[in-house]
Amino acid sequence: MILFAVSMASSTPATSAASFAYGPTDRAELEAFMDGAVNADLEAHHIPGATVALVRGDQVILAKGYGYADIEKRKPVVANQTLFRIGSVSKLFIWTAVMQLSERGKLDLDADINIYLKDFQIPATYSKPITLKNLMTHTPGFEDLATDGRIFVRDSTDIMPLGKYLKDKMPARVRPPGEVTAYSNYGSALAAYIVAQVSGMPFDKYVEENILVPLDMRNTTFEQPLPPELSGNMSQGYTYSNGLFQNEPFEFLQNWPAGSMSSTSEDMAKFMIAHLQNGQYGDNRILQESTAKEMHSQLFTNDPKVNGWTYGFWEMELNNQSIIMHGGDTILFHTYLVLLPESDLGIFISCNERAGEAAVGELLATFMDHYYPIAPPPEPEPIPGFGQNASSFAGSYRMTRSAYTNFEKVSVLSQEAQVSAGVNDTLTIGTPLESNQWVEVEPLVFRPVGGLPSSEELVFGKDIQGRIKYIFINNNPTMAYERVDWTEGAGFNYALLGASVILFLSTLIWGIGRIFNRCPRKQERSARSARWIAGGASMLNLLFLMGLVIISAVNQMEIIYGIPYSLTGLFTIPLIAAILALASAVFAALAWKDSYWSLLERIHFTLVTLALLAFIWWLNNWNLLGYRF
Repeated sequence: MILFAVSMASSTPATSAASFAYGPTDRAELEAFMDGAVNADLEAHHIPGATVALVRGDQVILAKGYGYADIEKRKPVVANQTLFRIGSVSKLFIWTAVMQLSERGKLDLDADINIYLKDFQIPATYSKPITLKNLMTHTPGFEDLATDGRIFVRDSTDIMPLGKYLKDKMPARVRPPGEVTAYSNYGSALAAYIVAQVSGMPFDKYVEENILVPLDMRNTTFEQPLPPELSGNMSQGYTYSNGLFQNEPFEFLQNWPAGSMSSTSEDMAKFMIAHLQNGQYGDNRILQESTAKEMHSQLFTNDPKVNGWTYGFWEMELNNQSIIMHGGDTILFHTYLVLLPESDLGIFISCNERAGEAAVGELLATFMDHYYPIAPPPEPEPIPGFGQNASSFAGSYRMTRSAYTNFEKVSVLSQEAQVSAGVNDTLTIGTPLESNQWVEVEPLVFRPVGGLPSSEELVFGKDIQGRIKYIFINNNPTMAYERVDWTEGAGFNYALLGASVILFLSTLIWGIGRIFNRCPRKQERSARSARWIAGGASMLNLLFLMGLVIISAVNQMEIIYGIPYSLTGLFTIPLIAAILALASAVFAALAWKDSYWSLLERIHFTLVTLALLAFIWWLNNWNLLGYRF
């Protein structure tokens, strides 16, 4: 969940915030404030460099670089020269292009997107077709997959043609379109491909002619690697560890139109001006005024009580200000583009270090606290009768932006929100939602205990039967949390996994002494075979779990680019263990029929066998049985 509750006012000039209640008005003061805020942010988060731009109306009021684009060469960040990867902020150029073609009558935003696809089709999994409006609001209903080169590749030669990528790497449709948001990089790349198909031009060429040239954005490109005339001005991307910065190679994105743009803060200032001026930049226009206003209006929301999506921007509320924005993250770069339409203000922030995502959020919070200060909110008061209904909210909730059909699905276990009734008429919501205690302030609407802004609300949504099904987050319309059955909940699955591991480990006692060999001689061979098979299956399962943890940790980045051979080999182990588990089930029946061992030993063997069979179910449920990559 996105929370902007962190303030860094103590590190900024001690100017009275009350005098800036309507945003920055003095350029000198603004620059002094941003100098203090940005430099403090870079130091606190160990970030080498950042680039910032602020615009008001049709004017750039600040465009400035901070820190270094290249530490080794002591090369500073320069606002009108240094390029940063802007990640998913690139999508705003896709959506602007879609709106251009829509106003020209070449795209119907409500039509089935299959009519624009020549080389492949989206399967008709549901009766409702996917439309461009679904793609723009991230409601097409696709699952979200991130491994095996679906987002990042090692080299530009590994980048597949966009049409081939969209066809070969198509994620499954897991819910009807228009039902609920689940952020989709694939869906955005699909929209870029449609732009190319309809315009008859490569997407980057279309954007260059119809957006970049009219806006005089000369230092902006989708190309990977960068063209020679720009490559020398590209900022290095860094990781920080043990007091040292490590510069990393240039990042190549597979779904390139949805996240590969490189730009300067000065160029991005021009793009912000065009949107704040409803499509106009100087004497040029990239959108008609009516089209731009439509693009900035709400198109979809998960619930009327929470912020939603415009035609490509997501809505938020900060310090009682309505904003439209987009964030962008590559592995090494983190970016925000924020528009405050009522103040006619735009803010662009980007930094060049892997762990910088929190930094851009904190910098935005610092800016808003300084120029749009608000009084601390009072503690929320629960509505009467909540305690009687608290149990209806309890359960496990999974992010809608998740994998469903490959091995990535298991990662959601560590990301589920666990909801339970708390004390003093509150709900307790565990990881990953930051605030632990929530109070119902109106039906289905909850605010956090602890003085956080009232805009940080959760709203619970119901299904058609009137049962609680979703958690919607007011300031994060990119996804929701969906209630899952108890068999999918983290509590049950961790308990099952823990009990299975204990029983697998218990088979080690079978190798100790002859005390466990007490059975009639004629059954001794069968009994010994039974234990060898069950014990072997148990050890293989333990080996698989340990290997999965180790390989995932060691090859965390490698899995993003492709499936390592070690992981492919590892996934062979549970297949062998599953065959042995089925054989153990046969021996368990024989053990009771022919009275192998003592009663206690038979019970133990049966429990081990049940654990082996349950583990087959567990592996299959989380797509770990077989090669589901």
